[in-house]
Amino acid sequence: MKARILVLNAGSSSLKFQLLNMPDEDTICKGTAERLGTENGFLFVEIGGKEWNEELGAADHKQALERVAQIISEMEVSQAADDPGIHAVGHRVVHGGSEFSSTTAVTESVKKQIRKLSALAPLHNPLNLQGILLAESLFPEALQVAVFDTAFHRSIPDRARFYAIPKALTESEGIQVYGFHGTSHKYVYDQLAPKLNKESRVISLHLGNGCSATAIQGGKSVDHSLGFTPSNGLIMGTRSGDIDFGIIFYLTETLGYSQDAVNTLLNKESGLLGLTGYTDLRDIQQAAAGGDSSCQLAMEMMAYRIRKYIGAYTAAMNGLDALVFTAGMGTHSAELRQMVCADMDVFGIHLDQTLNTLPSGGNRAIHHEDSRVQIWVIPTDEELEIARQTYDLLEGEPSE
Repeated sequence: MKARILVLNAGSSSLKFQLLNMPDEDTICKGTAERLGTENGFLFVEIGGKEWNEELGAADHKQALERVAQIISEMEVSQAADDPGIHAVGHRVVHGGSEFSSTTAVTESVKKQIRKLSALAPLHNPLNLQGILLAESLFPEALQVAVFDTAFHRSIPDRARFYAIPKALTESEGIQVYGFHGTSHKYVYDQLAPKLNKESRVISLHLGNGCSATAIQGGKSVDHSLGFTPSNGLIMGTRSGDIDFGIIFYLTETLGYSQDAVNTLLNKESGLLGLTGYTDLRDIQQAAAGGDSSCQLAMEMMAYRIRKYIGAYTAAMNGLDALVFTAGMGTHSAELRQMVCADMDVFGIHLDQTLNTLPSGGNRAIHHEDSRVQIWVIPTDEELEIARQTYDLLEGEPSE
């Protein structure tokens, strides 16, 4: 069965889209809106070998979605009168809670659950739902499909999944580690898997505006740096990552912060933004090179936090066979990769500086020939992974 599938992937400060012919995986058009919510938002579009950029100014996700929808609508996506156009729209949804363990066709009940779970992923689920609602209005004949970030991490064992809180809260309220960026981590692992044996131990580092580390053993997620919500773990663009929860009580009880103010502080005003005033690593690296001590420290802190997780997950898996860098910062910042891999000889991690600084492009190994651990840069393609899962579900839908 041939199908044309549109993929919408809304991140905390970005929106990616891709229109594909499946199962051939041919891209008709694609693009990304970046730096949304700032004064410097822009949209990159590629159609038929032609590329262009559009300034979006201070556009938010809704405005970016509307512009993407306009571009899709203006295209001649139907080449014949009997061509139904877009068959399905695959949506990245960050939090699926315990309700969703696999790719799911969108219904009113599914939308209600996504909305309910927005409290656990306030930077993402509302945007994901917004994309679903817009796509329903623009492509009413298409099947709307939700692909959940949390699904890949359902294999995490109880010893790593549960928190040391009263058992009743875990059982009645579902407070546990759910994990995120699962679509990305699954994609890059599948890219690397042919070069490894079935029981290989891999750490996948998704380093973008949102950041996470996943321990993967035998192809399954066994631990993950994000937890009940996508807020802990590594230092991120605007999120603090790991923090002593006592600080929250200090902010509210001593400094007079409201709960909403604390939520805003830790989710939207912390991380790299709080440390430097920037959310984009490119800006931070440039300022650091110019002598900005705050930006220099932020990079050191970010690399240090990543190194700690590498050490922890290597111990948890009793060894490490491969380390993978992906997403925007992981793919494009040779400097960050060098800082993360420096002085890691005890784990057998030895970066090849020449390979590391070669121009980005495709999957590539950057480990030294003496390294016991393979080190890879693998650009993630969440949109393709979402398209594959959407197509698989579409194939299984009963014909009318």
